Amino acid sequence: QVQLVESGGGLVQAGGSLRLSCAASGRAFSTYAMGWFRQPPGKEREFVAVITRRGESTYYADSVKGRFTISKNNAKNTVYLQMDSLKPEDTAVYYCAADLSLNHGASVVAGDYDYWGQGTQVTVSS
Repeated sequence: QVQLVESGGGLVQAGGSLRLSCAASGRAFSTYAMGWFRQPPGKEREFVAVITRRGESTYYADSVKGRFTISKNNAKNTVYLQMDSLKPEDTAVYYCAADLSLNHGASVVAGDYDYWGQGTQVTVSS
């Protein structure tokens, strides 16, 4: 069992920055990969970023590459999403998720993730 709690969302102007945090509890944090997904208003949930279980590799959606950075602090059981140069199209509910499988590596598929946080709203005004 893994419990995930996101924080750090809010309202920001275009061009601004936010840092999302996701605190995990339960199973040892270094044993699973972590991903961030988002669901814009009226749209499907989409992949944003993923980091492997030891934090050695990351992968990003093309829409956020160069602007967002995912990082994982195994000592603090926390994964972060630093979001810079935010755009109105980044407005969404952001979710962190845990992938406990050792076979996926760094999955971009929501269905591969076993546990999800409750989500945090990010709104970017123009």
